[in-house]
Amino acid sequence: MAVPVSPDGRADGRTVAQAPGEARTGVAVESREGSVAEDAPAGNGAVASVLPTVPVPVRPSDSAPVRPSDPVAPVNILLVDDQPANLLALEAMLQGLGQNLIKAESGREALKWLLTHEFAVILLDVKMPEMDGFETAAMIRERDKSRDTPIIFLTAGDKGHTDAVRGYAVGAVDYLVKPVVPEIVRSKVAVFVELAKRTDQLRRQTDLLRRSEHEARELAEARAELVADLEHKNRELESFSYAVSHDLRAPLRRIESFSRAVVESQGERLDPEGRHYLERVGEASRQMGQLIDDVLYLARVSRAELRQLEVDLSAVAAVVIDRLRETEPTRKVEVRIRPGMIVSGDGQLLRIALENLLGNAWKFTAREPNPRIEFGQVQVAGESSYFVRDNGAGFDMTYVDKLFTPFQRLHLASEFPGSGVGLATVQRIIHRHAGRVWAEGLTGQGATFHFTIGRPRV
Repeated sequence: MAVPVSPDGRADGRTVAQAPGEARTGVAVESREGSVAEDAPAGNGAVASVLPTVPVPVRPSDSAPVRPSDPVAPVNILLVDDQPANLLALEAMLQGLGQNLIKAESGREALKWLLTHEFAVILLDVKMPEMDGFETAAMIRERDKSRDTPIIFLTAGDKGHTDAVRGYAVGAVDYLVKPVVPEIVRSKVAVFVELAKRTDQLRRQTDLLRRSEHEARELAEARAELVADLEHKNRELESFSYAVSHDLRAPLRRIESFSRAVVESQGERLDPEGRHYLERVGEASRQMGQLIDDVLYLARVSRAELRQLEVDLSAVAAVVIDRLRETEPTRKVEVRIRPGMIVSGDGQLLRIALENLLGNAWKFTAREPNPRIEFGQVQVAGESSYFVRDNGAGFDMTYVDKLFTPFQRLHLASEFPGSGVGLATVQRIIHRHAGRVWAEGLTGQGATFHFTIGRPRV
């Protein structure tokens, strides 16, 4: 396809082809399609060409030359010759490549095109009036934008090697003497077309890589800032934890000590109601101390370093049950633990999770005449899910969302003692192992706590 050029060197946006019956000045064409014809001697730089007898139709989709930014867009090829017949012959040779063919009838017009467009290759006639091909090539090479654009010289008047040497000296990649073989010209031009496309693709990939690297650096810097901020906040939290541990425990210890001292030293002077009040004060201070311990423990669980190992949950659960039996040796509880439940995770944190889950099951079956506790495993949607089930007090599913919230209790402390942070601790441990935890239950019919284990999050 070729693009018509207006007198000022700009494309008018239409692709044109030779119209039927149009005179082809300086070009003799045999009637048989595919014959090679040679320009008349009057034209400077006559060129041999394969010219079809059937004119190329105008296609509405053809457009003016485009910059090679679209991966599927054709590249631009600049044809420079002062003879329109020679340009027409070159156009006929190269139109089968499917690229944008831009014609210029002088060196100055070619330089105008180079100001606004990039070209895969330039086919440049040597002998032109005003500014010949060598002068044009020299000016092309002076511009940064076109310094590396391949130039193929075409000439009909060079019988020696002087002009060829001069052409190579100004940066030509090839020097062809007319008449030329169209297939050879097409092959040479096709090489530079493919090279331009690969170069443009590499440039786009390089730009994309550069942008990706820049974005990656920005993300890394942002992440580093977040990590530094998180470390700073963790240090502040640790400082606060130490302050809480020291500053709050000290007055609580004094309250409990003085209450006990009053009861021991002045107990005979106190009536039963007074003794009861002092005992309540001591009990409240001890509960407050336990709450402080639980809060600090929950914070430590959230910040503890994870160590991924192979953990036998069945063996850990058996140890936990044995310790619970030691605390209440007279209780008879039926316990079932599925053997061989092995996961990858932090053994210490998973032990803490099981201590809370099995401890709750042990605690909430205290009033059940035939208590049962089961620790097992099922497959849910192709994922291993572990559960702790009991037949104890259960809970109302209406309030299930409160179960894993710190200090939220669904039973009175007088019925079942506790601080309300055990299940919150379990949830944080399971989340740090990229798992899920949820619960099911009915009031008076027991509860089941499910959890999954993924890859531990450091």
